[in-house]
Amino acid sequence: MAKFLALYTGTATATEKAQAEGRIDEAAGMKAWGAWMEAHAGAIIDAGGPLGKTKKVSPDGIADSVNTAAAYVIVEAPSHEAAAEMFRGHAHFTQFPGEAVEVMPILDVPGA
Repeated sequence: MAKFLALYTGTATATEKAQAEGRIDEAAGMKAWGAWMEAHAGAIIDAGGPLGKTKKVSPDGIADSVNTAAAYVIVEAPSHEAAAEMFRGHAHFTQFPGEAVEVMPILDVPGA
């Protein structure tokens, strides 16, 4: 089966919207997140976790950077669609102020 990286994303705008809608419930969110992890335990290769502040490394050096990545998990699924389907209705954006979950295949290294 193929491996997929899922990036949980979030922005200040998504947080403000979630607060306005009254849908941030940390206790219920953690319970729902745990239930999701349990339901998909057989597909989870790396449980991942929350992400901290970003440093960007470029030919110009190292600098603080901002992006929308909030957390990650690596899953295994028979297809890209199946992997994405796992995150439909996820607590990240139903109970927390998350914006989306971006799911991408982890490709083989060329020539490896």
